[in-house]
Formats: sequence, structure tokens, C-alpha cells
Amino acid sequence: MNTSERLLSLINQAPLELLALLLVTLFRTVLANGETTTWKQLPCWHETFTARRKAVPQMEKASSDGYDVEPAELFMTVVVPAYNEEERLSGMLEEAIDYLETAYPSANGSITPKEKLNGNGKRTQGKPGSDHREIEGNGSLSSHTNGSASRGWEIILVSDGSTDRTIEKALNCARSRFSGGKMRSQGSIRVVSLRFNRGKGGAVTHGMRHARGQYVVFADADGASRFADLGKLVRECRQIEDGEGRGVAVGSRAHLVGSEAVVKRSFLRNLLMHSFHLFLRLLTPPATAAIKDTQCGFKLFSRASLPYIVPYMHSEGWIFDVEMLMLAELASIPVAEVAIGWREVTGSKLNVLWDSLGMAWGLFILRCAWAFGVYRRY
Repeated sequence: MNTSERLLSLINQAPLELLALLLVTLFRTVLANGETTTWKQLPCWHETFTARRKAVPQMEKASSDGYDVEPAELFMTVVVPAYNEEERLSGMLEEAIDYLETAYPSANGSITPKEKLNGNGKRTQGKPGSDHREIEGNGSLSSHTNGSASRGWEIILVSDGSTDRTIEKALNCARSRFSGGKMRSQGSIRVVSLRFNRGKGGAVTHGMRHARGQYVVFADADGASRFADLGKLVRECRQIEDGEGRGVAVGSRAHLVGSEAVVKRSFLRNLLMHSFHLFLRLLTPPATAAIKDTQCGFKLFSRASLPYIVPYMHSEGWIFDVEMLMLAELASIPVAEVAIGWREVTGSKLNVLWDSLGMAWGLFILRCAWAFGVYRRY
């Protein structure tokens, strides 16, 4: 038994209080036989990336080579932040699993070592403009040309200090999908538990630090966004990716303004929404200000874009979406806004008045940080 195995063995036998402190780097999953695994170590591209960056001489940090990340092990990572979501989680997970198993199936939830992509997450075929292979409806490249780029998925559910049965619901959902024959990718649902509630931004950032996918999307646990539109995000992201394989596609509900779902909202909520958009246009840099819906909880990132965004995140509250988009703009990463299906779901944790004021304050802080050079990378 090596040192890592001994450590994991001690962790699995540790008192609950000590275990809670260590859970942030561990996960549990469900096997095909329905058994729940013991706590296992999460892979972390962010940790490796940070260590390597510290070792790179200052003059070399400006080159794109300094932003290479570990190879992708599968095609799609879905990060789901969840805080006390036992009532709404199952429906979202079932919808996601059904789509992922159909769009990006894999025998074991990962691609083989020889199928791994370049270390920076780029496609080996060159720039997007030179890649003439067919793009399927799910956004992946056609399997008859290169199956390695379109196989395998994982869901990283980050329980953000939940005090209800959110974790049990997630594991039970995986167990039921196996028993019903609707899921074949063993170990693809990974559950992480944060001891304290960090906020949606903190949970999303934590999950993205441990993503193994060529593409990483975060999706709200309430299932408000139509998950099948993930294919639209991937297709648009592939279309705009630059020569380094960097791209971001954001789901948008802007086309729904004036629809029944929005009209039925309270006057106060609509007023605060329009006020926030006004502040957004005034306080954010041009490319971010041009995005009509920054707050939709359905955003996709290519793996090559992650090291330009995730290591520099500071916001852990509701305003984190804007910070991600500002960081993408700072790094000149192409961003596409994609219309998606969406529905109003009850049970939101958002306090319309106080959280709106908090978002406005957070937006002001982001603008100040931007102006004073807080986001300088070197």
C-alpha cells in the first residue's frame, strides 16, 4: 500500500468532523452494482497547473505554453452546484443523464489513454477553420471520423454545505439509473461535499478545478435550463474557438423577455432585473456588457480556456458569472451567446431584494478590481 492509499484508508476511517474538513478534495460515486464507493481522491488539473506556473520563469509566463493543462480524459464535464436541493435535484439529474448517455456514451465513462487530447485541451487537428469534419447535433465531432473527441462524460455535484439529503438524493439517482438500465457509465456521477456554504460561485469554481472533460458546463440544480440544449452550446463553442482551442458559450434567456414566464414575475423582480442590466452595461468592459443575459446558469467552457479563468476567480456569490466573462474578455477568449429553452422553477434560494443589492455591490467591486489591475496575471 503506497502513501496515497494509506492516507485514503485513514480518511475513510476518520471521525466525522475530521472527514468533513477533508471532503473538499474527495468524492463518492456509485458503481454499476449499486454500491457506493468509499471516499476517493479527486483529480485536480488546477493544482498541477498552479504548481507548474510557479516554476515557470517570469519572462515565459506570458506565452500560451504556460497555460497548458492536463489532457482531457473524457468529452463532457457537468458541474452542478447544489445547496439543500433534495426536492428539485432528481429531475435535473435524470434529464442530464438521459441526454449525456445518448449524446456522449462511453463504456466506462472515460476515453482510453491513447485517445487523450493535447495537454492544453486543444484539438490535434489544428485550428477550427482547418477542421472540416462533420459536427453532430450534440456538438461533438462525428464519431466515424474521430471517436476519441466525442466520448465519455461525468457529473460533478458539489453539495455546498447542504444540511438536507442532497447527497443521498444524488447517489440514489445514480443507483436507480443503473438498476433501470438507463445508465452505463460507471462512476460518472461524482459527489463532493463542502462543509460550509461558500455560495454558488464558490461551488462552481471548486467543481471546475477538478473537471476532466474537454468541455466543462455548469448547470443549475433546479433544472430550469433545458439540458438538451447543451449540444447547441458545444456547437457554437466549436465554431468560435480560436487557434488555441479557447472558447466560451453562454446560455441565454434574453429571447424570452416578454414571454409569459417573465411577464408573470412580480413588478419588483422585473424592476431589479432591468436595473441590474443597466448597472452591468455601465460597469463592465465592452464585450461583457454586450452579453444580454450574464446570469443564466448554463455556461460552457472549452478545456483550453479554463486556465485563463478558473485560477483567477475571487467571487463566490451570485455575481461570479460576470467575473468569469470579464476574465474571458481580459484573455481575449471568444464568447458566444446562445438562446436556450428555460422554464420558471419554484424553490429558488435567491432573495430577490437583498441578493440583488449584493450583486450590485459585487459588480461595483469587480469594476474597481478591474480598474486597479487586480486581475493582472503576472
